[in-house]
Amino acid sequence: MTEWDTGVLRRIAETDDFHISPFREDRATYGTPTWIWSVVVDGSLYVRPWNGVDSRWYKAALCQGAGRISAAGETFDVLFEAADPAVNDGVDAAYRAKYGDSPYFPPMVGARPRAATVRITPA
Repeated sequence: MTEWDTGVLRRIAETDDFHISPFREDRATYGTPTWIWSVVVDGSLYVRPWNGVDSRWYKAALCQGAGRISAAGETFDVLFEAADPAVNDGVDAAYRAKYGDSPYFPPMVGARPRAATVRITPA
């Protein structure tokens, strides 16, 4: 499995401009970019959908397993996988550190989004 370059990962971690575009069913066309929150925990990149496992982009990401992200002024081809639930407390802490002042923060550490945490790696 390919890992992120540490400089790239740092830039992604520092930005709030993150869009995710899983492939559509044809595995050739990217879905509409969706702005979401992202965090880095122990050298890995994670995201969560507001609507949990019912989220459209989440379903596409796990079904197709690939797509692209745009972050820190760059675009990357990526792979998506369901995160190990053992990382959820660390992801919660990273969300709190990065987005804790937002009124949208509390739901993002709730059961529904936690159940749909996604790990993103470079393709």
